[in-house]
Amino acid sequence: MEKKSKYNTRQRDLLIDYLKTVPHTHVTAGDIHEHFKSIGINIGVSTIYRQLERLVDEGTVKKFTIDSTSPACFEYDDSIEEENTSCFHCKCVDCGKLIHLKCEEIKEISTHLYKVHNFTMMAGRTVFYGLCDKCAKKTENAENKPEAQ
Repeated sequence: MEKKSKYNTRQRDLLIDYLKTVPHTHVTAGDIHEHFKSIGINIGVSTIYRQLERLVDEGTVKKFTIDSTSPACFEYDDSIEEENTSCFHCKCVDCGKLIHLKCEEIKEISTHLYKVHNFTMMAGRTVFYGLCDKCAKKTENAENKPEAQ
């Protein structure tokens, strides 16, 4: 399959420059749009999506789709990593926050699942659901509040 040629535009250059400041961090098109908006640069969300998809096709950016209710996340990769690099995600069921994990202990679970259960876990698509620290504290505070009498 023939790779698409790189068509450099000002927006593409701005996007790559921004992504280089946050390597190995998951960002959504909305996050990127908010960043540019906050510094007074007007780039449409559709332009951001289009450029991100081109960067994914070129292999410069990785795309993660967690579920049908979450926006796709994109990660700039400034190094050539192995295809099997483990990347796991935690998603807060309360606020929707997505946490990107690269954790050696979880790799042990993956190995166990394969050796003992003949199951190959797909690291880039594995999501652990729970509460982020902020939402867990809110829940804890709500549970510890004295009830009105």
